[in-house]
Amino acid sequence: MKKFFSSKMGFFAIAVILLWIKTYITYKVEFNLGVSGAMQEFLLFINPLSSALIVLGIALFAKGKRAGIWIIALEAVLSFILYANVVFYRFNSDFITIPTLMQTSNFGSIGGSIADLTAGHDVFYLFDIILLIALFVYSRKKWQPTRMKIRKPLAVLTAGAIAFTVNLGLAEADRPQLLERTFDRNYVVKYLGAYNFMVHDAIQSAKTSTRRVLADSDDITEVENYTKYKYAEPNAEYFGKGKGKNIIKIHLESFQSFLIDYELHGEEVTPFLNKLVHDQSEDFTYFDNFFHQTEQGKTADAELIMDTSLYGLPQGSAFVTKGTNTYQSLPAILGQQQDYTSAVFHGDNKSFWNRDEVYKHLGIDKFYDASYYDMSEENIINYGLKDKPFFKESMPILEDMEQPFYAHMMTLTHHHPYLIDEEDASIDPAETGDGSVDRYFQTARYLDESLEQFFNDLKEKGLYEDSIIMIYGDHYGISDNHNRAMEEITGEEITPLKNADLQRVPFMIKVPGVEGQGINHEYSGQIDVMPTMLHLLGIDARDYIQFGTDLFSEDHKEYVPFRNGNFMTDEYSYIDGKFYDSKTKEVIEEPTEEMQKMKEEVLHELELSDEVLYGDLLRFYTPNEDWEPVDATEYIYGKEYDEDYEEPVVEQEPEMKTDNEVNRKQDDTDTKEETE
Repeated sequence: MKKFFSSKMGFFAIAVILLWIKTYITYKVEFNLGVSGAMQEFLLFINPLSSALIVLGIALFAKGKRAGIWIIALEAVLSFILYANVVFYRFNSDFITIPTLMQTSNFGSIGGSIADLTAGHDVFYLFDIILLIALFVYSRKKWQPTRMKIRKPLAVLTAGAIAFTVNLGLAEADRPQLLERTFDRNYVVKYLGAYNFMVHDAIQSAKTSTRRVLADSDDITEVENYTKYKYAEPNAEYFGKGKGKNIIKIHLESFQSFLIDYELHGEEVTPFLNKLVHDQSEDFTYFDNFFHQTEQGKTADAELIMDTSLYGLPQGSAFVTKGTNTYQSLPAILGQQQDYTSAVFHGDNKSFWNRDEVYKHLGIDKFYDASYYDMSEENIINYGLKDKPFFKESMPILEDMEQPFYAHMMTLTHHHPYLIDEEDASIDPAETGDGSVDRYFQTARYLDESLEQFFNDLKEKGLYEDSIIMIYGDHYGISDNHNRAMEEITGEEITPLKNADLQRVPFMIKVPGVEGQGINHEYSGQIDVMPTMLHLLGIDARDYIQFGTDLFSEDHKEYVPFRNGNFMTDEYSYIDGKFYDSKTKEVIEEPTEEMQKMKEEVLHELELSDEVLYGDLLRFYTPNEDWEPVDATEYIYGKEYDEDYEEPVVEQEPEMKTDNEVNRKQDDTDTKEETE
């Protein structure tokens, strides 16, 4: 036995076992794969074996001691892939795909987030590499300098192929059509493993890259028929009520709906937003069962969904991988049909998420990026410009915009890892011991205060009353990797259904001259916003390829698909392969035919949306005789190219204190007096 382990084959066997054990431990400790039953547990245990045998087995073709170096190098590569997925999963609850690797232009802005996602115990991922290096130094002198007989490495590769075939067969038996019809990467990793998933993803990416070349005008017909079938007639009481009004669309970064009315340390976390929800005089309608529907594209997915009523892609961000597609977006439609001027305001680099390119294809006239703002050190934190100076510096530009305008205001401060300067924090952090969760409430309060400041400025400048104001959350802020802390916050166990419930994000809207509904309980999602806006502006959504339906329509479809194939309705939900009763929260053991039909319809809808993006099918579709395809060459962004731009004078008035800040200052004074 001692002789075997000091040999080349022994060294190889140790490397396989170490990688196998490390990967399985990682599955159990780092990933939430939803394993249930003995078969799934067995598959989770054996799935690293085929990858280890095949990848490390390649090294056995090398001559002499080089085989050991190859084994160590390949083990290091697989370990890096595993660890990269661990770090990515800690925030995204997802696995790295080829399209996400194409988004490297974003990486420079997320250093703080990555650092926050590492942990002291991560040295575990180096343990096998260190052990192999030590063993190699000890045993290499005993190795034969010649090349191993070819039958041995071939036998190893054959064993790996057999292991994978058995693995795949058992996986297909437990979950039929695993690789044909799944949008959930958790399933693929659970059944086939993290390394095999990377191979599968590479194959899928290669397939999708050819779909645009092979697509033709016939492919859009099925999509058109489906969207016309799903179309919801507008509500006559709302149709055209916002025509000619300015649109101010406010993006709440990483903001989940559980924050509304939530109290921490006896204080409301978001007192201003709470007022908009509950004060009927504000004339807002708040949809409390509104969900984000983003995937790996996160914020970019939210922008795409809300401005096109198309779903984001199952892998990567369409903004990056399909940024030059033909789109028929809300800003372009409004510009062509009602002479709207459109602009996006964002205190970050213009190339982040490829925005400086994709916005051209969306027909957005102006993009006010970081170059337009004072990005001095005291004004920035984490991803970019703080929200308060962002809104303050945006006001003069907003005032000068040609009306009617469509202005998309994108906040930044409330973003993982939720960093905030001490002087900007007006509420104490939570006390769960999880830094991201604890700080989440502080940056949410800061965002709430910045909104109150912005609304006061809009009213002072005369823009509030005559504008449609839309406020929405883009995606979750706290992933299910923080369930322990979130159970303390919510006081409930975070089951799969509860986690789905937590994907609610705010959506509220005020339309001039229209009485707000207060709280609307309809189930809805980001996909429904564009048809709603078109109808409010008097434009029939029937002409366009849209997968959402008007929120104010009596025919609104009350089901919310998620990008992974799960969905929610007011009566039942489908989460991770199980149906749940929405009222009792119990598993439905015998789903009805209607439920199964809804599951199939959701998958079909997602597939059709993917066909539109992968095949760039809108280039074959003309919605009406007045439509002109957007010419991206007509747009150029950046302050250095903006001939019409004049440096605005930002009023340096004393910063207006919100009611909460005034109360906090008074509390501090009272405490000081008591101490003295």
